[in-house]
Amino acid sequence: MALLDLFSHPVWIASTLVLAVVVRLQRRARWDPQACAVRLTGKTAIVTGANTGIGKFIALDFARRGARVILACRSESRGKAALDEIKQMTGNPDVHLHLVDLSSMDSVREFAKRIVKEEKVLHILVNNAAVSGLPRQITKDGFEASFATNHLGPFLLTSLLLDLIKQSAPARIVNLSSVNHKRGQVDFDHFHGKNLVHHMDQVYNHTKLHNIICTNELARRLQGTGVTANSVHPGVVMTEVMRHYPFWIRYPFNLIGLFFFKDLCCSWKNTTWM
Repeated sequence: MALLDLFSHPVWIASTLVLAVVVRLQRRARWDPQACAVRLTGKTAIVTGANTGIGKFIALDFARRGARVILACRSESRGKAALDEIKQMTGNPDVHLHLVDLSSMDSVREFAKRIVKEEKVLHILVNNAAVSGLPRQITKDGFEASFATNHLGPFLLTSLLLDLIKQSAPARIVNLSSVNHKRGQVDFDHFHGKNLVHHMDQVYNHTKLHNIICTNELARRLQGTGVTANSVHPGVVMTEVMRHYPFWIRYPFNLIGLFFFKDLCCSWKNTTWM
């Protein structure tokens, strides 16, 4: 009981609250993207999953820097809301919405076909869109839904746009991965939903490992072309990535995140895109 009395003592509670506030202020320092002098005028960029979270902030930052930005989103309503907000906040009218469902290979092909037809250049491709915590689902193409969305769709999209990107060099491809790839495994049966355990973020971890392996090989093949390919771990950021998890997991995650996780204003603090 003495230990419980200690934890319930007012001094303990007050000191804990003070520590939490200090940690929050240290971890969530504000950053003004406009303070960066790098401009992207004349550059064309595509950001997948740009209607929310990190993708939306990347698109917003690109638009602020003067780029032509294409939001690649699955939801038309959420994409349109993000489009209007980005235009209003940046004053950049050259921001556009194209729909794509990365879990559907037909949708990816149609999107890429439109880009190749309509765009003369493509300087930046950010494969940001991803899901975590989905229950077992098999797409019409026969792929596990998380693998299709997180890896196979972005892989196909990059491949279909690669010639246009090369023609636009200097250019770059950025694939958002995660430090969780260290807990992933390579098993090609996973692509079709076999040998998978859908618990917590295990499937997500596997997909992120594939992101990094393929990005490393792409970077090797692109040497000398003027195009770079990189995978990036943005840190633990407060986004909607946990929306498919049950409430009893989301609530403590978000509560802890208030004090220890990055917000969207600082997650790309040290990134120079071009």
